[in-house]
Amino acid sequence: MTRSLSDPPRNHARRSVRTDGATAQEQLLDAAQALFYRDGIRAIGVDAVVERAGVNKMSLYRQFASKDELVVAYLERMDDRFRQRFEASVAKHPGEPAKQLLQALEDLVKRASSPDYRGCPFVNIACEFGDPAHPARQSVERNKSYLMTRLVEISASAGADNPVELAESLALLVDGIYATSQTYGPGSGPLLAAPRIARTLIGAACSAHRKQEGS
Repeated sequence: MTRSLSDPPRNHARRSVRTDGATAQEQLLDAAQALFYRDGIRAIGVDAVVERAGVNKMSLYRQFASKDELVVAYLERMDDRFRQRFEASVAKHPGEPAKQLLQALEDLVKRASSPDYRGCPFVNIACEFGDPAHPARQSVERNKSYLMTRLVEISASAGADNPVELAESLALLVDGIYATSQTYGPGSGPLLAAPRIARTLIGAACSAHRKQEGS
C-alpha cells in the first residue's frame, strides 16, 4: 500500500492499524451480540450491525469475511462467557461437587430472571439453523458438549450412582430453564421450581454416596 506524505512513520502506522482493527472488531461484536441475541440471526442484516457499531461496511469485511464468520465469532464470545459463568458458579463451593451442581442451576435461574434475558443463544441458533453442518450449529455442539462433559465430571465427583444419567437430567433441566424464561417469564413459578427439582435429582442420585459417608 502506498503511503502519503501525511502518514506517520511506518512502525507507528502499523500499530495504529492493529489498534483500530481491534477496536472495530470489538464494536462489531458488541453490536452483533446485542442485535443477534435480541432479534435473531436471520432477522438482522450486516447493515444493521454496521450501523449500530458505528463503523463502515468495509471495516466489517476487513474483520469478518462473511456474515457467517461474524455469527461464529459472536457465538465463540457467548461460549467463552458461558464457560466463565459456569466455572464461577462451581468455584463458589470448592471440594463440594453436589453443591456446585446446585449452585450452577441457581445462578442460571437468577440470570434467566433478568427482564432482558432472551434464553440460551445456542438454543436460539439451533432453532434458526436446521443444517447440522452449518458452522453456527457446530458452535452449538461445542457449547453443549462442554456443558455435558462438566456435568458428568462433577456428578462423578459428587458420588452419583450414574453420573451420566444425572448429568443428562440436569442438562434437560437447564434447557427447560432457557425455554421457561421465555414462555412463562422471568420470576415465574415454573422457573423458580428448577432449583428444587435439581436438589431432588442430585439428592436421589447421590444418596448411596451420602450413606457411605455417614456410616
